[in-house]
Amino acid sequence: MSSTHQHIQRPNSLWEDTLSADERCAEEPLESSMSADITIIGAGLTGLWSAYYLSQQLPDADIVVIDTAGVGFGASGRNGGWASALLPMGLERIEREHGRDAATQLQTEMHSTLDEIQRVLAAESIDAAEQRGGTFTAARSAPQLKRVAHEVSTYQRFGFGDEYHFLNGAAASDVCNMSELAGAMFTPHCIAVNPAKLTHGIGRAVVRNGVRILSPVRATALGRGSVTTERGTISTKYIVQATEGYTSDIDGQHRNMVPLYSMMIATEPLPDDMWDTIGLANRPTFDDTRHLIVYGQRTADGRLAFGGRGAPYHFGSAIRPTFDTNTTMRNRIRAALVDLFPAVRDARITHHWGGPLGIPRNWACSVHANWSDGIVTAGGYVGDGVSATNLFGRIVADLITEREHDSGQHDRSDLLQLPVVGPLSRRWEPEPIRWMGINAGRVAARFADISEHRTGKTSRFLGGVIDGLLRR
Repeated sequence: MSSTHQHIQRPNSLWEDTLSADERCAEEPLESSMSADITIIGAGLTGLWSAYYLSQQLPDADIVVIDTAGVGFGASGRNGGWASALLPMGLERIEREHGRDAATQLQTEMHSTLDEIQRVLAAESIDAAEQRGGTFTAARSAPQLKRVAHEVSTYQRFGFGDEYHFLNGAAASDVCNMSELAGAMFTPHCIAVNPAKLTHGIGRAVVRNGVRILSPVRATALGRGSVTTERGTISTKYIVQATEGYTSDIDGQHRNMVPLYSMMIATEPLPDDMWDTIGLANRPTFDDTRHLIVYGQRTADGRLAFGGRGAPYHFGSAIRPTFDTNTTMRNRIRAALVDLFPAVRDARITHHWGGPLGIPRNWACSVHANWSDGIVTAGGYVGDGVSATNLFGRIVADLITEREHDSGQHDRSDLLQLPVVGPLSRRWEPEPIRWMGINAGRVAARFADISEHRTGKTSRFLGGVIDGLLRR
């Protein structure tokens, strides 16, 4: 949320270039100090979904959303477009920390969240270029095959065996004809979307419900009953902090969330005969189980949009518009795409963009209410937030609505029983430890992938660092 973001030209994402003027959400300036019942910091999906459900549950509340650079500027509008049932923690970790029933309940709720997103898109007449084609997780080596088999068995153990399927090499190739394909996991629980269309569509619905979106407005400090901005103070009863990767710009919060960059490219529209070779007929999103995550989708207009992690972490949690592109990462991502689909070797790359994800120290998303200051904080998706933001928006709305309507009763919303409602992560280490650790993990992950590709054996090289810093 740096104040320089709106002043420096950055490359448009593919998604931004598809937005028509009519699809863009209206924003207003903040002229001076003001008051509101609820102030939401961040006009990404967490903030907008929170505003959407709050405006329905508390229709008389004066709700404002503020953002440094406008609707969908951050990860919400620039991501890979996976509205999936994934969470960064994984079922096994949730079971260890909260119990089997809590893990099963949360995963079931994530599945239902996809239905809720589709319901809202239909109810609000939002065209997000969406298609519920599922997710295809490829295995292209013996180590990856072991990891895919483990994922399938884990879902089976938790009672989701009918929804997460193992495909052998031949069956997998019928869905997605990747090179060196040994097998895959497939689940129907993912919607491919254009994230900019989704985010601006929710923003338009929020404005129709009477919410004001104010931009450019940079929040610099939060206090009890007030949000300090560069354009005045907003006096408010409740604050929803939905700042994700830009949290480090808030006074005193530079160690709360690390901004870790993810980069994407998009091809030109591909001809039908090339798609006959590649597959992805129903637009399933796709990835594999390498350590440095890659992710992609077949877009509604016939392109491949493909991304990956591994860009450098910048000292002091720095965020700059110049970090949104990286030539080395662009070349690596293109090489990875061509490795997966050799048919696209000569396809023109029309877009290259990136931006920071919000990474909490415990690698787990959460919603936390600090009622003494009236602040509800939500986020920490580690890149798996396109649909989780909807769930978290509903949780935020239930927390504040329950607080407003507290009648002494103890019956709580089912959503407030989920294991994501609770304490925030501990803070990241100070510099230079933070910079050294994160970048060491990034390099270790890359070399682990190289080692597995060359040897066909599972890499143990700095496995703890990789799992702790760079895996979901």
